[in-house]
Formats: sequence, structure tokens, C-alpha cells
Amino acid sequence: MTDQKATNVTWHDGEVTRADRFNRLGQKGVTIWFTGLSGSGKSTVAVAVEKALHKLGKLSYRLDGDNIRLGINKNLGFSAEDRTENIRRIGEISKLYCDTGIICLNSFISPYREDREQVRRLHEEGGYNFIEVHVNCSLETAEHRDPKGLYKKARAGEIKNFTGIDDPYEAPITPEIVLNTDEMSLDEEVEAVLEYLQEQRFLILYR
Repeated sequence: MTDQKATNVTWHDGEVTRADRFNRLGQKGVTIWFTGLSGSGKSTVAVAVEKALHKLGKLSYRLDGDNIRLGINKNLGFSAEDRTENIRRIGEISKLYCDTGIICLNSFISPYREDREQVRRLHEEGGYNFIEVHVNCSLETAEHRDPKGLYKKARAGEIKNFTGIDDPYEAPITPEIVLNTDEMSLDEEVEAVLEYLQEQRFLILYR
């Protein structure tokens, strides 16, 4: 994903294992990656899933596209190169959450399929769990919602490199979960995510 520049570094293992951390929390670490157009409902469903998990006594943490760009990724714009670096950094952060046993909820447009696949490979190579959720709706529906007024600005030429207008969105080919937000209620979306987590045994005591 990026070249290793520092050569005089060595990984330092600790004495508390991943299994120890999972057992302490009674759950398995996993990254749930919500991807979709702006206005598709990514942040809305991630917030709702976080609340539902909290009620179940499960520890999760939510990483949101705008929030991240106000902090660790404040130096990145929206060019293809910056978008790739944005997702790379989030992938690394997510992996750390997974290693602690936390359920990491990521809501990012992440428009490029290869960037998302790089994050998946990063998780798989480290033995971490990764779930891709396509928060799906038509461009027309997303533009009609336009909760931040961004589509209107993009159409007026006030925003460049805006996904769906003058920058592409590459939908997932085989996501683990698809949420058709122009057809499903928020409760149905949350239930679909929780059911998948339960089926895959992420919410039971780790042994």
C-alpha cells in the first residue's frame, strides 16, 4: 500500500496475546466497513449499529469520514492519491482496533475498489476480520437527500472531485452485506448487520 521508508525498525511483541484481549472483552475484534455514495446513509447506520452494540454490552468504536479528516487526516484532500492515503491510514487504525478486540465501525465513501481491497488484504494478512457493507442507493436518491448540500455545490462547480458527479464510485462486487437504504428502514439495516455478526459468532464469548 505504501513503501516502508524506515529500515532500522523491528516489531516488538508483548506478552498479552490477541486471544487474551478477546477473552477479556468477550467478543472478537472486527472491522465493519460501510461504503457508499455521499448521502447513502453510511454514517446513519453506523451510529445506529454502535448504539445497538452498546445496548448488547459490546465494545465498539466508530470512525467517520468527516471526523477523521478533521484530525489525523486533516492534511489530505480529495484527489485520487489523497483518497488512497486516507483509506490506507484508516485501514491501519482499524487493524489496531481489531487487535484489541474492539468492533470498529468505519463509514467512508471509499470510492475506489482497489483501495478497499487493499484494506481487506491488510486485515487478512494479519489474521484480522474484515466485513464490507455496501450501503447502496441510487445516485438520484442520494442527490435528492443531499443532507450536507454537497451535491448542489458539486453540480454548481463549487466542489471538485466529488464522488458520483465528477469522480467515480466503484461499487463492491462481493460485499458481505448489502443494505439497500432506499428500500429498507434503519431498523432493518441494523438488524441485518447484527444478524450477520451473530451468525459469524463475533458477539459471543471468545474461546
